[in-house]
Amino acid sequence: MKLHIERDELIALVQDLIRIDSVNPYLDADGPGEREMAVYLQAKLVEMGLEVRLVPINETACNVIGMLRGTGGGKSLLLNGHMDTVSAKRMDIPPFEPVHEDGKIFGRGSQDMKGSLGAMIAAVEAIQKAGVRLAGDVILTFVADEEYKSIGTEELVKEYRADAAIVCEPSDLDIGVVHKGFAWISCEVRGKSAHGSRPKEGVDAIVHAGRVLQEIDKLSKQLMNKHHPILGSPSVHASLINGGTELSTYPDYCRLDWERRTIPGESKQDVEKEVAAILQKLHDEDESFRASAELFFWRDPYEVSIEEPIFLTLEVACRNRLGRVPRISGFSGWTDAALIQEAGIPTVLFGPTGAGLHGAIEYVETESLVDMAAILAETICEFCR
Repeated sequence: MKLHIERDELIALVQDLIRIDSVNPYLDADGPGEREMAVYLQAKLVEMGLEVRLVPINETACNVIGMLRGTGGGKSLLLNGHMDTVSAKRMDIPPFEPVHEDGKIFGRGSQDMKGSLGAMIAAVEAIQKAGVRLAGDVILTFVADEEYKSIGTEELVKEYRADAAIVCEPSDLDIGVVHKGFAWISCEVRGKSAHGSRPKEGVDAIVHAGRVLQEIDKLSKQLMNKHHPILGSPSVHASLINGGTELSTYPDYCRLDWERRTIPGESKQDVEKEVAAILQKLHDEDESFRASAELFFWRDPYEVSIEEPIFLTLEVACRNRLGRVPRISGFSGWTDAALIQEAGIPTVLFGPTGAGLHGAIEYVETESLVDMAAILAETICEFCR
């Protein structure tokens, strides 16, 4: 069956979404969050005749769920996309005044990921206009806060289940099956304050934090010995440091935060042991070294089998539309796919082509959105029939 994507309507929808400032307030204090975006999408889904829920999470964050009910007996498919964006303050183009030129739509969130939100909707509209009756349900999920702590998808998976999911992050029309996880570690190093002229009385917490940094550098090199066939090696880097009170005083405190990016097979317990080993080694070398550390935020890496029915169905739809076999890819960054997969829903990543994620100039390629919508529509029809 021929499914037609309304190109001009898709472009107009994506531009409307870009015009709505949905900067995440956890990343930019001036960001309004997703509320206005959610209200817009809620109205759009109601207009389409879907079953719609707006689910508040906090004062600025909420999810929007739209369901196209099947006749029964078929497999269900969940499409996921986030409404929030990173800050737009350092962009070289007007962030919320979308321009469509040279086959590209420019603006904050165009690629990450308001273009995908538009394609998700266009795919379902194409199915409706073609009069296709699906056996299984299609669940469109527009979630909050992916750019920070993913509280939106955390709430989503508490209530919703499906036989498979597609997270519509930009993938250059290839299929993502793996990405890294991460850990955030905070380390507090204790020294002893004293007058700067009395070294025998003071213990320099900042210098001791420097020893932690040396161990992080050593760890970074050691991690290069680990390898994933798609993602490569895990990594670690120092992120934040703060300490000291004034130039003439030995600092009694220094805080150092670092990030550890993980590959499949590495666990939270592995990283916690790694951190503990660093602190124990430094204390064994110098009894005056005193520090404690906490792994205060963790996200698992993600990986899905290419034998999953959703992967195979999506792969065929890509071949049919693009005339090529899609590449099997991985993401260096983290996505909500990990949370959905962890909830027991086989999940793949698939989205458009563009450039400038989180950058000064961001755009999504128009034809890739049209292709994406057509591929999603065919995938839905085959998977949910």
